[in-house]
Amino acid sequence: MTYLFDPPAIVSLPIRGSAAHFPVGRVFCLGRNYPWPDAYGPAPLEPVFFMKPASNVVLAQGELPFPPQTEEFCHEIELVAAIATGGVDIDPEHALRHVFGFAVGLDLTRRDHQRKAKAQGLPWESAKVFEASAPMSAIVPASECAWPLDADLWLQVNGQPRQRAHLSQQTWALAEVISRLSRQLPLRPGDLIMTGSPPGVATLNPGDTLHAGIDGIGELKLRVGPRPARQTVNAA
Repeated sequence: MTYLFDPPAIVSLPIRGSAAHFPVGRVFCLGRNYPWPDAYGPAPLEPVFFMKPASNVVLAQGELPFPPQTEEFCHEIELVAAIATGGVDIDPEHALRHVFGFAVGLDLTRRDHQRKAKAQGLPWESAKVFEASAPMSAIVPASECAWPLDADLWLQVNGQPRQRAHLSQQTWALAEVISRLSRQLPLRPGDLIMTGSPPGVATLNPGDTLHAGIDGIGELKLRVGPRPARQTVNAA
């Protein structure tokens, strides 16, 4: 087959203890999956999903790029489930059989974009979708993890604690999340599911050091890069 231009490279994440990589297909994110005392309005009665493109997924290492056009660049630490077996209308009892493994992920957000869009009743995709908005650790095979995961997820900025919770505090457990998502559309091998973030979300500034992790899964250590130079568009 001949393409008009070269197709994008396959996005992938390393697998701990293996030379193989996990090819990333779609990235589903779950909102409001922990109790947030200061949340706006009541918690939703059903899981609320949104998406990031696979191109936003990067291995979490080195410098974290500061995105353009925001004054509120925020962190959200999350457990990520990597799907290796697809399915439709999956029963919660069998849902975990579809999981290849787990990673630590950050759902990075331009909170000012999100707040403005919500106030106007508009989609808030621009709050979640930008370059490197989903840094993640290597994937740990589920076969190496005792289930249920008896683990805390936590995040520090400049050595100060920001977020900490136990995975058992999730409103919807992973098996239920997988089941409900598979009712909306067929899950495929390569899908990633980011399972929500606990309270404590706050802003990041250039030069901040971020240290986060999930017990037994992995840790992330990143430094926030400088604000991008203001871009100008030349008139034709």
